[in-house]
Amino acid sequence: MKQQNIIDVFFDQKGSLGQIVKDYHIRDDQVVMAKAVHDSIKNKESLVIEAGTGVGKTFAYLIPALLEGGKVIISTATKNLQDQLFFNDIPKIRDALKISVDIHILKGRANYICQLRMENALVEGQFLNKEDAGYIHTIKRFSDHSGSGEISELNNIPDSSSIWPLVTSTKENCLGKNCEFYKSCFLVKARKEALASEIVIVNHHLFFADFILKDAELSEILPKANTVIFDEAHQLPNIASIFFGQSASTNQLVYLIHDSHQMLSKFPLDAKALLNSSKKLQGYIIDLMDLLGKKNERLGKEKINNFDLFKQKFDLLLKAINAFSLYLTKYSDQGPEFEKLLERAQEIYLKLEHWIKDTDINYVHWMDIYSKSIHFNVTPINIANHFRKFQEESDSAWIFTSATLSVNGSFDHFKSLMGLDEAKTKLLLSPFDYPNNAYLYVPNHMPEANNILFNITLVKKALPLIMAAKGRTFILSTSLKSMREIKSLLVDEFEKKSVNYPIISQGSGSKRKLLDQFKKHGNAVLIGSLSFWQGVDVRGSALSLVIIDKLPFQSPGDPVFESKIKILSEQGINAFMTMQLPQAIIILKQGAGRLIRDELDKGVLMICDRRIVDKPYGKMIWKSLPAFKRSRDENQVIDFLKNLD
Repeated sequence: MKQQNIIDVFFDQKGSLGQIVKDYHIRDDQVVMAKAVHDSIKNKESLVIEAGTGVGKTFAYLIPALLEGGKVIISTATKNLQDQLFFNDIPKIRDALKISVDIHILKGRANYICQLRMENALVEGQFLNKEDAGYIHTIKRFSDHSGSGEISELNNIPDSSSIWPLVTSTKENCLGKNCEFYKSCFLVKARKEALASEIVIVNHHLFFADFILKDAELSEILPKANTVIFDEAHQLPNIASIFFGQSASTNQLVYLIHDSHQMLSKFPLDAKALLNSSKKLQGYIIDLMDLLGKKNERLGKEKINNFDLFKQKFDLLLKAINAFSLYLTKYSDQGPEFEKLLERAQEIYLKLEHWIKDTDINYVHWMDIYSKSIHFNVTPINIANHFRKFQEESDSAWIFTSATLSVNGSFDHFKSLMGLDEAKTKLLLSPFDYPNNAYLYVPNHMPEANNILFNITLVKKALPLIMAAKGRTFILSTSLKSMREIKSLLVDEFEKKSVNYPIISQGSGSKRKLLDQFKKHGNAVLIGSLSFWQGVDVRGSALSLVIIDKLPFQSPGDPVFESKIKILSEQGINAFMTMQLPQAIIILKQGAGRLIRDELDKGVLMICDRRIVDKPYGKMIWKSLPAFKRSRDENQVIDFLKNLD
């Protein structure tokens, strides 16, 4: 029987899938997608495919991948999807196909206890706070009895604890095969299991950080892959750009100093010389941070105020790193830990020297300035050539899928960003009945998006709809500042009108915790910024209204974004139409996608930005969204919301 026929049989109402999935019914576009994926795998081609909510894309790419066999790498953007694949989707398909296949979720280094660093921390016994001093013994007991060493199993230690960098490794400080704990290393064990598995699930960051650029230890996994599948592929361009550049930070220097001091507990060093050298280095770090100011800011190198003074202090920092390296050189023959310390110091020095001296116009040199650290970044303006070169070196099929990859029916934007000129494409719309089940509502008489009265008007316009929906609302904002202001205004309105719907806002707990609260209340209003625009799944009547404040155009203050606009403009290309607008549309589609999650869902999407109807490009925006029934009549959408129950 031909493979295509096998796919038809598998998806048939009386086929294997129908026997294991409750209330199964055939989705025509799911079968179309499965066949397209199968063809790409068979021919080792690239396929870019948008599958709207409800198509069932995970089964559509998993079934041909498992039928074809060989090693499959699946890269996702969220832990939720990883867990769904590992615990639910793949086991179901494995059972339906009656095949034996090993699956492994491979996580980044920071997810595994490093026994060497843990033991060093125990010996040194110096911690930032008393909580960490207690946590280290909990971690030690866990490590001694754990099979995986995954820190996620330690639920009683907060994710934000300052103990974690002291007991986990980075690429820079890992000793690899020279480590005394190599044979029992949790990370090595996880990677060996991944190497032996037919299906390896990773996240996008790990794919680019370890598979492509940094980690030779993983070099065996990717070349052996028959198929590489990127789910939630709309996030790839931004993530890839990080890893095709390079970065160094003052945090790396702080941890270098800390790890050097740990050696005092293990080896007879010239402690006075070490302390003097590290004290000077710390002083120059502080001087540079004081000059820039302890604020959250993203700043291009060319926009630094008083650059001459900045460069003076930067050069002093480089000299201090060099002096620290010379000190470490004296002890580099004392063992692998000293060799690694010296390597780290030299690598940081070279990256920072490159950052300050390099003038390559194809790269953007910029800083992320935080209250306790500075990150110095070099990012390519265009990653297409980088990704294309890597892809061509791999003899695999490449599948890129998401519910949001196209703009007004075209994949040109995504393909150009990723260098996928030859990739085949397919657009599969959501099968849900948007015209009858959902409204797109743009309120009348909204001020301009930059007007000081915008959020006040938004809350007043939103309140009648929130009341009609009996809470059950997401308010998605394009910025944290706007999110906080909207929350404050809504709290005031609820108090004035004695409304008792709970208001939950981003920042008051983890994403999962807030969503659990939202579902539990059944009448809450959840207010979040861009992190809530995707990877959030609330089905049924718990969510009936999604309010988006503004069209999500990227801030012009971002240095990488500004550089891309400048280059396009210099080439005579309309940067707004070719980059800014397509990018905003893809993000907007993600936010809009929070509303209708299954075929029974109903609700209203309220977009408060009048540009979607007033501007010539507005038509391209709403035509890129699902086929909502459109309305500007407040009474019409209020009646619709009132009649949902």
